[in-house]
Amino acid sequence: MNGQDQSEKQENPRENDARAGIGWLLMDMALVSGGMTALVKAQGVTYPAFQLVFIRAMIGLIFILPLIWRHRGEMARVKYPWRNLFRICCNAIALTSNFVAITLLPLATVNAVGFSRPLVTMAMAVFFLGEKVSRYRWVGACLAFVGVLVVIGPGGAEINAGVLVVLVSVVFGALAVIQTRALRQENTTVMMVFYTVGLAVITAVPAIWTWKPVMPLDWVALLAIGLLAQMGQYCFLRAYRIADASVLAPVGYLSILFVTAVGYFLFDEVPEARVVLGIAIILVSLQATAFAEYLLKKLRGRR
Repeated sequence: MNGQDQSEKQENPRENDARAGIGWLLMDMALVSGGMTALVKAQGVTYPAFQLVFIRAMIGLIFILPLIWRHRGEMARVKYPWRNLFRICCNAIALTSNFVAITLLPLATVNAVGFSRPLVTMAMAVFFLGEKVSRYRWVGACLAFVGVLVVIGPGGAEINAGVLVVLVSVVFGALAVIQTRALRQENTTVMMVFYTVGLAVITAVPAIWTWKPVMPLDWVALLAIGLLAQMGQYCFLRAYRIADASVLAPVGYLSILFVTAVGYFLFDEVPEARVVLGIAIILVSLQATAFAEYLLKKLRGRR
């Protein structure tokens, strides 16, 4: 009995890391998919995507100024500057592409295509990070991707500029996740600061080029975009610093719940039957995968 208890205690740290990582990722999805996306969709009708991204970065930078001062010594001791720079570039391309896509396509279409990112992330984690992914996770991820295709529907997402922009966001977003995972030894605050500063620098020129005057009341929404995005970024970094990317990637599909709720309650977007079916396929696939791995672990523990 004692031996079994000791064995369970040895397994707990890794399981606790996975649970904590999933918790941080869910908070990120609530802040970004549930809050920031709604504000971007509403404001994207009036203001260009580059302007929104730039303002989001600048506002985020203001919020973390105390952290910059507090960790100023660590800023000068960045362990992997070039990898951080590559991560920032990938994030900038992914975020700007996503903002552009939201202005070009319906919210459901943007997010449905975007939900292929966890599958791309899982594949990249295997090849670039050497992470091991069980066949159950592969099957679950593939079934979840089928759910994404059902959400899109036959002929529901024509290959146009908007869809291509979403695909660009998917690829570069997955690359950014892999770099975040590879930089797990880097200080979380340092990574967040570099991301925010880099995002502002990269988007400054196109933002100025396409700038439109901001109405006084709209600054409230733009301020909220920056705050929610910054809080979500911190949760995201914490999640991928704690848990394996291959564990967190399938959980990313759950953001479809937040997006569907936003579309329904704020923009009167009533999901079609195929959308509900696709969401059901995604959720069942994820739960079945988690249950299968749980049973497998139990069986191995009895041997």
